[in-house]
Amino acid sequence: MPHLIRNVTVVDGDGAGAAPADVVLEGGLIARIDPAGSVAPSSGDTMLDGTGRLLMPGFVDAHSHADALLFDPDVQLALLRQGVTTVIGGQDGVSFAPGDGRYASEYFAAINGRHPTYRGGGVAALLAGYDGTTALNAGTLVPAGTVRHEVMDRSTDAATSAELAAMTSLVAEGLAAGALGLSTGLDYVPGIFAETDELARLTEPVAAAGGVYVSHLRGGYEANSAAGIAEMQAIALQSRVAVHVSHFHAEPGIVHGLLDGLAAAGVDATFDAYPYTRGCSILTMPILPASLSVQPVADVLEALTDPAEREVLFRYWFPSIADYPSLGAEWPSMLTLAHIAAPEFAWAHGLTLDEAARRGATDPASFALDVLAASRLEVNVVMAVRNERSPAELASILAHAGALGGSDGIFVGAHPHPRARGTFARYLGNLVRERGALTWPEAAALCSTRAVDRFGLGRRGRIRPGWIADVVLVDPDRVADTASYEAPLGLSKGIDDVFVAGVPVLAGGALTGATPGRGIRRSAARPLQPAQSEEA
Repeated sequence: MPHLIRNVTVVDGDGAGAAPADVVLEGGLIARIDPAGSVAPSSGDTMLDGTGRLLMPGFVDAHSHADALLFDPDVQLALLRQGVTTVIGGQDGVSFAPGDGRYASEYFAAINGRHPTYRGGGVAALLAGYDGTTALNAGTLVPAGTVRHEVMDRSTDAATSAELAAMTSLVAEGLAAGALGLSTGLDYVPGIFAETDELARLTEPVAAAGGVYVSHLRGGYEANSAAGIAEMQAIALQSRVAVHVSHFHAEPGIVHGLLDGLAAAGVDATFDAYPYTRGCSILTMPILPASLSVQPVADVLEALTDPAEREVLFRYWFPSIADYPSLGAEWPSMLTLAHIAAPEFAWAHGLTLDEAARRGATDPASFALDVLAASRLEVNVVMAVRNERSPAELASILAHAGALGGSDGIFVGAHPHPRARGTFARYLGNLVRERGALTWPEAAALCSTRAVDRFGLGRRGRIRPGWIADVVLVDPDRVADTASYEAPLGLSKGIDDVFVAGVPVLAGGALTGATPGRGIRRSAARPLQPAQSEEA
């Protein structure tokens, strides 16, 4: 059914100034863009008044943890209300494919959730599971940690030549099935045990396929970011792969300086960043040593409940948490409990470890181990940093030409990080309208076009005739996030109508129930190529 959007101001994604137009969507594509008021509705057209609104290319969340939760209507609504029409999963080195999904379901349950249908079949099966089953599109990266687990199980040793060959083969298979690149999470297990040369070898098929190496850097970011960037540079120079820094959080001078250094070294680099200072992760990552976290859950639980093992952790491990770059000695007051799987600890949601320990009449380290044991390790936390950046500093980072929009959104939890429901509306409301740090065309590049080009998402990311009609109507005077650290479940406002492949998926701010989304396979299409009737 054709859809006519009348008198809407088009922000095309190519950087041109916004212009009023009548836009016709038909057959899943943008069929026509004509001067405002010039298109008369045809029989059978549905008509939408775009007066006072912007038509922008659908937003791409370049760092999402909606891998297993994209089928949940509440998650779809939260994303669409921000204008997100495509998410990129498989992040931080841990996701469901390859393999049967059990490792991600165990280790990243508090981040990605548990997939309702995937039980094996690799990247091809994972992507096929999104076709026609959700309102949004989903692309995926091959997660290097999952690959390592498939080949090496829980080994912490360096990979042998045979193991490297097997891992490289799995990466190549995932890319052939449509994966967008390779991801690593080098503060998580088993990625933390992978040596630089191993990672460079795994990126060789990525470079050959034109994919991207995406990394949660080793070493905790912030003032320690230089070490992680140096490793990324070494990997890129060895394999000639294009690179992308996940959730690059540090002071603006550090971010800009390190990116300049990569460019000077000839490394093709981009990054994503969310417009918040605090992070979010599984509690085991900062609280337990990697040598313990890598073990099977049953073995970890045995250690957490054994008095002698706990005493070793209290004496030798917990003092070292003060050295974590973004936490310091005040770590119990820096970690807010966002998701606790154990119902008997539900009262602690939204409290810091320090507050929860005091209410529980214990110390923070003991409480952390108790809540992890009771939850079978399924706990995530919002992580504050010692030096919170101002909105102006965040704007400086996000105004960089290499920045892509990415929420790092985690939807698991009773008291989650607000970035899952607010990131993209916050970009628009704060950076564009309130601060003037970006123009609307620059916002389209940040939120959509650059990610489409970077990850090969086909003919999306621009308002052009013949391109796929993933489009968003934005009220520039009203768009804003409502989720906060105190009340993190608020939906964004100012985006009430969204189309995916020309099908209305959000109308009047509510889900329509349509599921035109698909698993996006990496495409070789580039912006200046002639539009074709359909994409790869």
